[in-house]
Amino acid sequence: MKGNEKLITILNSLLIEKLTAINQFMAHSEMCENLGYIKLQIAIQKLASDQMLLAEWIIERISYLDGSTTLSKLNSVMIGKTVSELMEKISKPEWFHIHHNAIKIAQEVEDDATVDLLRRILKMEETHIDWVDIQREQIDQRGLDRYLLTQTESILN
Repeated sequence: MKGNEKLITILNSLLIEKLTAINQFMAHSEMCENLGYIKLQIAIQKLASDQMLLAEWIIERISYLDGSTTLSKLNSVMIGKTVSELMEKISKPEWFHIHHNAIKIAQEVEDDATVDLLRRILKMEETHIDWVDIQREQIDQRGLDRYLLTQTESILN
């Protein structure tokens, strides 16, 4: 099926965001593991896995629309040096703007399957942002040191 070029372009923008996020989350996950924050490492590793799934869905859709996928380009990977910085780097509100723009374009070209896919992706992204917001609230309420204690795992476990 020949897809709309404008839609394929914005799907590629979303794909670049997902590929960038995978790299960012993988780096943050390893940082947390190195610091002994195993629970946080596992949670961030899950975010990376989710981004891989979303990237796969977008690639499948672009291919279905007979478009070319942009796999060799990434945006700047923002790596936090501390857990507080890491939480700041995970949340990127521009993702939502791109998603909503993509949904609007898919609606304009009457591509209901892409609209459904983008809404599913947006719902997953909202879950990720909710998780980050909860982590930030816990840091604010408990303080960073106490929060980090909850992210370690005893060697005896």
